Formats: sequence, C-alpha cells, structure tokens
Amino acid sequence: MKRVITGLENIIKSPPAWLAGKKAGLLCNPASVDNHLQHARLLISSRLPNTIQALFSPQHGFFSEKQDNMMESGDTLDPFLKVPVFSLYGKTRIPEKRMLEDLDVLIIDLQDVGTRVYTFMYTMSYCLESARQHRVKVLLLDRPNPLGGIAVEGNCLAPDVASFVGRYPIPMRHGLTMGELALMFNRHFEIGCDLEVVPMSGWKRSMYFQDTGLPWVAPSPNLPTPLAAAVYPGQVIWEGTNVSEGRGTTQPFELFGAPFIDTEKIAAFLGTSPLLRGIVLRNTAFEPIANKFQRTLCHGFQIHVSNAALYKPYAASLLLLQAVIGCHADAFQWKTPPYEYEFEKMPIDLIIGDCDIRRRVENLEPLEDIIASWKDKTNDFRHTSRAYYLYD
Repeated sequence: MKRVITGLENIIKSPPAWLAGKKAGLLCNPASVDNHLQHARLLISSRLPNTIQALFSPQHGFFSEKQDNMMESGDTLDPFLKVPVFSLYGKTRIPEKRMLEDLDVLIIDLQDVGTRVYTFMYTMSYCLESARQHRVKVLLLDRPNPLGGIAVEGNCLAPDVASFVGRYPIPMRHGLTMGELALMFNRHFEIGCDLEVVPMSGWKRSMYFQDTGLPWVAPSPNLPTPLAAAVYPGQVIWEGTNVSEGRGTTQPFELFGAPFIDTEKIAAFLGTSPLLRGIVLRNTAFEPIANKFQRTLCHGFQIHVSNAALYKPYAASLLLLQAVIGCHADAFQWKTPPYEYEFEKMPIDLIIGDCDIRRRVENLEPLEDIIASWKDKTNDFRHTSRAYYLYD
C-alpha cells in the first residue's frame, strides 16, 4: 500500500520560499506528527531554525491530557523549544492580540475527525478570524479525513443552536479535510484571511484512515483508535443523554449503555432495520471507571463495523436512541446544561443541531421520514462543498 504524504511532510520536504525568516506560531497537539511519529514543532524548528516563536493548543490541552468537555488547560512553556504555549481552550477560545502580535504567520496542523461536533475545526475558524484581524497569514497543513471524503450524512446545523460544537450550517458528517474546511470557512462563509493550504499527496476521497498507511495518534483522549472515530458521528449523541457513551472505558463511543437498559428489548425494537447495515451490535456489559455511572455495571452494546461503506453512523445511532427512548421512557433522560459553554440550550440540541429533529426523534417518528426531511439541505451542502475540494 502506498502511503499518504501529509501536508506537514510536504512542507518539511519543500518549505515555501516566503516562510524563510518569518516568525511563526504553530497550532498543534500530539497527533501533529509525521509518518515516523516525529512531532511537527520539532520537525519545523529543525528544518527552519528559530521560526517557531509560539505554540497554540486546542481542546484537551497541548498533550491531550484533559479528558472531558469544559476541562480547561492553561498557558505553559514548551520544554523543548522554550517558547510559550497558548491555550485556546482555557481563559479564551479565540487567539488574542498578545498571542499574535509578534507573528508573521500562524501554522495549523491538527487532525480532524470528520464530524461537525468536534471543536478543532472551530478553533481553526477562530484562528482564521483573528489572523485576518491582526494581519497574520495562515498556513494550514492538511491531513486525512479519517471517515473518507465521499459520504456526507446528517442534517445541517440550524442557526438557533449554533455553539462551539457547531458554528456553521454543515452536516454531522461533512466529508471534507481540514484544509478543505478552512477554504470553505474562509471563502464561502467570508472570513477573508490570507490563507494558504499545503495539501497532502496520495490521498483519495475513498480512503478511510486505515487505508492511508499513516500511524494513528489519538487527537483527543476518547478517540484512541480509528474505529472510535468511525462511530463517533453517531455515538456522540449519547453525550446529550443519561446513557453512557463509553467514556471511562477502554472503548469509548464503541460501547454504549446504562444500568437500566434491557438489551433484549432493544434488539426486539430494532429488528432488522436497514439503518443498521454495515455493523454488528454485540450485547455486552461494562463498568466505567469515570464519567457517567462510574463503577456501576452498565448493560448495552458494542458496535462492530463490518462494512464501513454501508455504515451510516448518524442514522444508526439515532435509531439506537429511539430504541432506548421507546423501551425505557421511564428511565431515559436528556442531559441538562451546561455543555461546551452553553448554559441554557439543551446539550442534545447542540449535538443534533436542530431542536425539531430532536423532538421528532423523541416522539418516535419514523426515522426514514426524519432523514428525508433534511436531504435537500444536505445535498445543497454537498454541491457547495465540491468547490473547495483539493482532491478528486
């Protein structure tokens, strides 16, 4: 298998001439590595000495050490380069003037996971806005979408539930790389900063992460494997409920359950729905060591992906949600705020991205009808996003 070459590796091989002598910041985290697991900050500082003057970290901290939502990290000092590390998930989520005023360029190298409910793309969008305001160029080093670049799934975000887990009207599974998202945010949503994307070599839209030949480094603590990322576009919805999404276990998002769940009832409710194509649900039990139901036995399922091309994670998990509501209405509950710095709106509305869809799911309307209601806007997004494709 021929390996994909990331934007990071391409810029190390052939840095743009204009970058010489510039003062740069670097937004990165532990997944910002090359094929040999060497970190971006060390590679860039070796190839272009004295270029990196500051580092920036997204949610979960510079070392991805913060486990959960709304667990802030503070500014620190990098032990290798002896430069400041500014947290963009602490006192501020937007780069401030003091962080950018001595920089000519902000380099971004983050591994996205292809799902609307993931904060890295919004941290990137705030960086584009601040860079425009403070006249700093942005150089984005592209990486694979681990879910591939063909499938687009789910409703587009409704403006009344915009938040830090959804700033723009895009579907749950967007089918774009970080570089393509940056181009779309910058042009279509009119941020208008000085942006340059360093593309990958050898990446095809049909590739899932396991097809790239690249090593997986968890971009956040609860996505330890590509499989966790594959189920995440659907399984993230459990964060808005009193059902465990598997946090506090070794298989977050692959596992879900609660002490009150009767797996036989759930299986009977689901039947042989075509919305579960491409996966096998294996009933199991688990005991989280942290988060929901800490040290309490939960009954539920593990999702085993048997055919990634057939699997529709968002539709499948909405059906699973309906099954839990239908079988356990007396015990099931929606999570109450706060969630990602929103203190009034229901977390599930921020995650699903549409209050009406949440109500329809809760009322057990046929999921096929709900899916049909969002198809036009999703198709419009698919058409619009093609203008920002960097890869055929």
